[in-house]
Amino acid sequence: MPRVSAGISTGFFARYASALPQDMKYDFDTVIPRRGQGNIKYDRRPELDPFWVADMDFASAPEIQEALIARVKHPIYGYAQAHQGLIDATLQYLQDRHQVVVSADHIVWLGGLVPALSLAVKAFCQPGEAVMTCTPSYPPFLNVHHDARAVELISIPHVQQQGRWTFDFEAMEKFITPQTKLFLLSNPQNPLGRVFSYDELLQLAQFCQRHDLVLVSDEIHCDLIFDETQTPHICGHRLPAEYHDRIITLLSPSKTYNIAGIGIAYAVITHDSLKRRFTAARGHTQSEINTFGYYAAEAAYRSGEPWRQQLLAYLAENQRVMHAYLSAHAPQIVLNWNEGTYLSWMDCRALGWENPATHWEKASGLFLSDGAFFGVPQHVRFNFGCPRARMMEGLEKLVKGIA
Repeated sequence: MPRVSAGISTGFFARYASALPQDMKYDFDTVIPRRGQGNIKYDRRPELDPFWVADMDFASAPEIQEALIARVKHPIYGYAQAHQGLIDATLQYLQDRHQVVVSADHIVWLGGLVPALSLAVKAFCQPGEAVMTCTPSYPPFLNVHHDARAVELISIPHVQQQGRWTFDFEAMEKFITPQTKLFLLSNPQNPLGRVFSYDELLQLAQFCQRHDLVLVSDEIHCDLIFDETQTPHICGHRLPAEYHDRIITLLSPSKTYNIAGIGIAYAVITHDSLKRRFTAARGHTQSEINTFGYYAAEAAYRSGEPWRQQLLAYLAENQRVMHAYLSAHAPQIVLNWNEGTYLSWMDCRALGWENPATHWEKASGLFLSDGAFFGVPQHVRFNFGCPRARMMEGLEKLVKGIA
């Protein structure tokens, strides 16, 4: 067997990063067959054309592929932990992208963000207490309270002000109870595509402080923002330090770099007591993070920026084309103009159907995310994170299903 260097991290990244062209053009147009590969998106309902789960149809960045190949060539795949290369890359990413300066002790590595939501509920809520969030919302936000047994969910609809979705603070004040202990935030918002402003988030932090709530900010889509000059992402730990004793920021490169199946995420918690309570709730229920997740994340943060920028340009054009096409051919559907994410929220109430997702499944063979699971029936979520030709096939089926 050939000898393999143990110095995978630093040495390898220096070698392959310098070998790749700086002006490399990445391919987002090629349709890559995925059926029969054991993936949820295509193989859960193989008879349908899927535009549902938040899983893009683009090849992951070649830098990530090369990092994984290099790690595979080391023939031992034992228990793993975050290695120094990943820790350094993550701390640098937080500082450069989010102006958040923390230490390695403030990072809690996780196998995914959905388990982290459940963990937070179990850590900070007791039976008879409550969790608050706003709808429409990513379905696990509306279900993780069950994991803590007899914990209540208080869901407050987002409202539109001047054409943009935001928090209904008046309703939040009205319906909060003394038993409420936790607020679950999605920012950028899934499925509305909103990137909340500093003022909105500061007001939310003040609300949480006033009612003694822990604020759990799920920011998994924070690197998928189309115009970061107009709508910059404000990380939870960018808010004033006086609120950090109640903020848990959840992050991952998985959605941005299309590596969700590898399973890597982390929480930023700078307050010692908050971190102890969060980590103590893990018990022995959290699975080990596999070694490939650690190396994929390092590659994403060290070398994925050129790919990310080209991805954002492609997704922005996909959104523009989608809006133009549906405006011309299906004006009954009301679309959000997303500030971030590749998930379009479609208001289908004007069509008069009780369940649009079921209608399009039967009429067009489409697999869409049912708005009822997000807390708002008669809506669907459409995933436009795919080659443009493939997106157009889905939109054409959508329009034919109306007829």
